[in-house]
Amino acid sequence: MLIILSALFATALLCPLLFRVLKRNAFYVVATVPAAGFIWLLTKLPAVLASDQSLASGAPNAPPSIRIDWIPGLNIGLNFRMDTLSATILLLILGVGALVLFYCARYFKNDDPQIGGFAAKMVAFAGAMTGLVTADDVIIMFIFWEITSVLSYLLIGFSQALITARRSAMNALIITTFGGLVMLAGILMLGTKAGSYQLSEIIAASGELVALGTYTDVAVALIIVGALSKSALVPFHFWLPGAMAAPTPVSAYLHAAAMVKAGVYLIARLAPGFAETGLWVPMTVGIGLLTMLIGGFRALKQYDLKLILAFGTVSQLGFIIAVFGLGTPDAAFAALALTLAHGLFKATLFLSVGIIDHNTGTRDIRKLTGLRHAMPILTTAAGIAAASMAGLPLLLGFVAKEAVYESALHLDTGWGPYALIGMVLGAALTMAYSLRFFFGAFGVKKYKVDPLVCKPPTLIFLTPLLVLSTLTLVFGLFPYPVELLSKHWSALQGGAPDMHLAAFAGFNAALGLSAISVGLGLFFYWIRRRTDTGAPLRRMVTSAEELYRMSVNVLDMAAIWITGRTQRGSLSFYLGVILSVVLVLPLGIALAVETPWPTNWVIADHPAQLIIGAIIIAGCVIAIAAPKRFMAVLMVSVTGYGMVAIFALQGAPDLALTQLLVETIVLVSFVLALRALPKRLWVGLTRIKWGRAILAIALSIMVVYIAIAMMAARGQAPISLEWPELAYYEGFGKNVVNVALVDMRVWDTFGEITVLAAAATGVASLIFAGRGFGRRVRAHQVAPGSIDSGSEAMGSQAEKEVELRIARRFAASSNQDWLMAGNTLVAERRSIIFEVVTRLMFHSVLIMSVYTLLAGHNTPGGGFAGGLIAGLALTIRYLAGGRIELSESMRIAPGMLIGGGIALAGLSGIMPLFAGDEIFTTYAWEFWLPVFGEHKFVTSTIFDIGVYLVVLGLVQDVLRSLGSEIDLLSEGRSPIEQHDPIQASQTGVGR
Repeated sequence: MLIILSALFATALLCPLLFRVLKRNAFYVVATVPAAGFIWLLTKLPAVLASDQSLASGAPNAPPSIRIDWIPGLNIGLNFRMDTLSATILLLILGVGALVLFYCARYFKNDDPQIGGFAAKMVAFAGAMTGLVTADDVIIMFIFWEITSVLSYLLIGFSQALITARRSAMNALIITTFGGLVMLAGILMLGTKAGSYQLSEIIAASGELVALGTYTDVAVALIIVGALSKSALVPFHFWLPGAMAAPTPVSAYLHAAAMVKAGVYLIARLAPGFAETGLWVPMTVGIGLLTMLIGGFRALKQYDLKLILAFGTVSQLGFIIAVFGLGTPDAAFAALALTLAHGLFKATLFLSVGIIDHNTGTRDIRKLTGLRHAMPILTTAAGIAAASMAGLPLLLGFVAKEAVYESALHLDTGWGPYALIGMVLGAALTMAYSLRFFFGAFGVKKYKVDPLVCKPPTLIFLTPLLVLSTLTLVFGLFPYPVELLSKHWSALQGGAPDMHLAAFAGFNAALGLSAISVGLGLFFYWIRRRTDTGAPLRRMVTSAEELYRMSVNVLDMAAIWITGRTQRGSLSFYLGVILSVVLVLPLGIALAVETPWPTNWVIADHPAQLIIGAIIIAGCVIAIAAPKRFMAVLMVSVTGYGMVAIFALQGAPDLALTQLLVETIVLVSFVLALRALPKRLWVGLTRIKWGRAILAIALSIMVVYIAIAMMAARGQAPISLEWPELAYYEGFGKNVVNVALVDMRVWDTFGEITVLAAAATGVASLIFAGRGFGRRVRAHQVAPGSIDSGSEAMGSQAEKEVELRIARRFAASSNQDWLMAGNTLVAERRSIIFEVVTRLMFHSVLIMSVYTLLAGHNTPGGGFAGGLIAGLALTIRYLAGGRIELSESMRIAPGMLIGGGIALAGLSGIMPLFAGDEIFTTYAWEFWLPVFGEHKFVTSTIFDIGVYLVVLGLVQDVLRSLGSEIDLLSEGRSPIEQHDPIQASQTGVGR
């Protein structure tokens, strides 16, 4: 199972490269991956069926499964399990997926944009669905569930130029994501009470869970809401017809065989254990039958072939879920057969519509006529599929529908007669819209229709349809393979059903109900033809889609109202709101509980702490009273450097080093940003804002109070006392801080570097809003002495003249280029001392950063500190040589560094899974090197290198955004002049 998953997602990553080389023919290559998975699955079916048969008989023979611990503390693992239900749905996912990808090779053109990305999303979707139906851990299943929502959003919105596609994609994403979150709440409720998040164990404990009553009823109802939203049942049914804005292969796969089957799968999976809960039957059978009737009625009103099939899909999904919801072995037997039949005939019909649209340019049944003469093979294949959908004899759809009627006739509950009536009416509507589809597409219109330019499809284009329609016919005549799958699954629900699938089961009640549904269907079709004026019918009631849009509009209006009153553009207001919440909530909790108070007070551990504390307080006071921003920033940094001294006195050199580097980078960033702000502050001691002063004082008192209370409340030894031993024996390092970051609390660190990446992206987006980042400017493209940082010289006029004379003499000496782009600065902005010192220090600082990175596992340092040191080296180069020097000294884009760092850190965590260990497991190797002697390599160093790259990329992004970009604006240069100086000189743009 893991091999199939890995192969599908790996193929998705390779798709852009394949399509760049092979164009649309790459679809054939991509289709081989799910096809190979389908063949592999066929070889595993005997073992799967044997395990389910033994389980049904009470023998302990578990189905094929894989269990890998992921987060043992939360009892979450990468656990996958293959039983008959999973295998049956997976046959549709892989088999239909391979045929649809094969079909895409002729559906798309070589010059269609982004078909490589389209194929990647389709294959990734197959991988997500594979993970969803085989995952035994409900948290993993939920992750795959949400991945399918995101991928469906991207596929539905593939035609980005169409507003209908974008809107439909957003509707599908909102509704299915909402349902997924509701489902997650129900899953967590059941898992908490069951003591496990394994789906098989939750179902095994269903007897105890059902006995809980209302609690389980609510949890199951929440899960059903998620299933209904995914499978587009009322009231969520409207998103699926809207999703027809997607390319037809998406409809054939996602909305016939894959995505919408996720909700069906979940209902089928839970039915054996929870069909007895109070809300199960009303929500599955009741809503399912209602959806079947509404979908069938709406399908009869459509003129677009895809919309007829879309509403027909809604109707059929309601039918399938209603049958599964009955919860009996007979119902499970019939429902699984119906699920297979639906996947085959609906995929065929969608692909048929794709060929019609592709070859005629329209899907409107009012414009189509006589296609059966131009496309006889397509007419035959589509006719078989439409007849199967209508439930006509000798086809799999008829055989499955007969089984459904038979199972409903054997119901001994009060829902039996009502369910049977709803199914017959729904089947009649299915018959009617099947006729509307077939004759609308292939019939000859009696009224005058303009002739269509139509070329018959090639045989290779028709191959997927012929395969699917042939299977529909073969399994209708010889349904034993479908019966085998259905019986093994239904046997797990309380006993093997006393039913069989047959092309003709004799003259019985089920056949009579089929005849009634066919007769009613013919009548409904005749009524619709007689009353059809060619215009859509008007709705007399408010639809679910209109209610959804009204709800979204209300939310939008509320968001606008709230945003207008909170997002004022005032930093002081934002800080006031944040700090007020920070003050009220923790303080309220602290005052509401009994808070201890220390009895032993220690003012300071060392006299130097008192001096440092006084300096920090003085820095705070001066920062408040400072009339200029620069002075305020320097005083704020005094508090940070004071904390460096405190950490050093307390024996925490690693924290002191990191704080020192962070404070230095932050100070440089502040100073760079100050160039774009007014020099003077408008708030001084003469304009005290008492509200702000009270809030600040209260907040500081609250923080001190809670800190004192927390230290006094400790009754047990801190867990950190065990960390030195854990760091040495489990993390293979002596530096507890670094080992904690890259091993013991590696997930925290991974989240933090992700936040750093988001912060860097945010800074760059704000600075470069409305235009691209531009390509890197090289020093040889810039005229010497043309770059002016825009700063002002200080001192008297005589001093300025002396400085300018020295600077110009230095700049005129061509053999004094200490930096790669130093001579690009105007002469008066260059400093010989600064350039020489930078040239001498840069490489040493870089080597120090690498040493700090590699030695950080046992001595103060690590990836974060090393990245900051390397960032300081870049900062020195920038300050000495300007923005062109920064561009020359760092040839790799910050986005590449940040993305590569996160990818490397993630890869270091995933690799242990292939060795059968937990994610982010650390290994150590000891080896001997000539000259250097004994050494030890710890794999967490790879994660640390990722952190190093992320931090270095972040610093580079800050320097580029707050340094180079502000330099550019202060020089008065245009974007053209920045991005292409040669073109600017030729066109005369700029100064």
